[in-house]
Amino acid sequence: MTNLLVDGVDQIAVLRANALGDFLLALPALEALKRAYPAARLTLLGRDWHARFLRGRPGPVDDVVALPPISGVSAPPGTGPAPDRLYDELNGRFDLALQMHGGGRDSNPFLRRLGARLTAGLRTPDAEPLDRWVPYIPYQHETLRYLEVARLVGADGHALEPRVAVTRTDWAELSRVAGSLPRGVIAVHPGANDERRRWPPERFATVADRLGRPVVVTGTEPERDLVERVVRAMRRPATPMIGELSIGGLAALYAACDLLVSNDTGPRHLAAATGTPTVGIFWCRNLVTTGPLSRSHHRPLISWTVACPICGTGVIGPYGETCAHRASWVGDVTVDEVLDQAVDLLGWR
Repeated sequence: MTNLLVDGVDQIAVLRANALGDFLLALPALEALKRAYPAARLTLLGRDWHARFLRGRPGPVDDVVALPPISGVSAPPGTGPAPDRLYDELNGRFDLALQMHGGGRDSNPFLRRLGARLTAGLRTPDAEPLDRWVPYIPYQHETLRYLEVARLVGADGHALEPRVAVTRTDWAELSRVAGSLPRGVIAVHPGANDERRRWPPERFATVADRLGRPVVVTGTEPERDLVERVVRAMRRPATPMIGELSIGGLAALYAACDLLVSNDTGPRHLAAATGTPTVGIFWCRNLVTTGPLSRSHHRPLISWTVACPICGTGVIGPYGETCAHRASWVGDVTVDEVLDQAVDLLGWR
């Protein structure tokens, strides 16, 4: 097999400027790069939250460049191009620049302007080519997709599931905010950015009640109503945790729990990365691209809904476009299905 390792690499840039779950899915590829180039400095071209979360945290990322809002790269289309000062700051700084951000229509031109010795990454048919690239094709698991990108420069991954170190700072924050957690506590996360990925809050409440454990219900400030609906629907007392913890503090909270029951969302990926077992509710298409790759500690429950529950419109095109309705597409997952997997995982624990 051809040796794809690049000689004389001191600086590596990886473009991955999106949300928590997206970063965690790429973490095995970042680990593979660090193993292949242990003396090189790995810089994540990301967002402000990456810089806060990764500062002082053990892992493959040595530093973060928080990108300003750039159309199609670190912000939605229409935001505007990258400022010239950013290219002036980064031009010629990197030996390798890798695009693990998406199909490349907007991100590949950005990456090429950085002036790296070699570029590699993903490409849809309408995107500019890089020096080395693999096609971006729908319905591939995201972790495996980014491991393929790492292999373009000779980095082979051995771990498939991401792991995140929980630091003393994280534990201290959790203790300061939440105090001492009861033994056997489980977490429930009823939110998701896309309403179509949300299981009904009342079902989360039923599962939490029937498990008979101390319960903490997590969510961001925009998810406050969902968290409060779960707590109100429960017969047993539960503790809401709404936007009170940083991502590091949330990692410590999940690491202290025996189980997380969640929708398909970043916090499920975070809990899994700390080693906590998870039961996740997934729409079938999303399971293909972002579901857990192992089953000993992670149990995805799959909704096979293939059309909008309101108007009957099916999925349009390979990227999962649908109608404008935002009703739940995961309602056919039952309480008993979730309970069976939760009880089984708690028995392992």
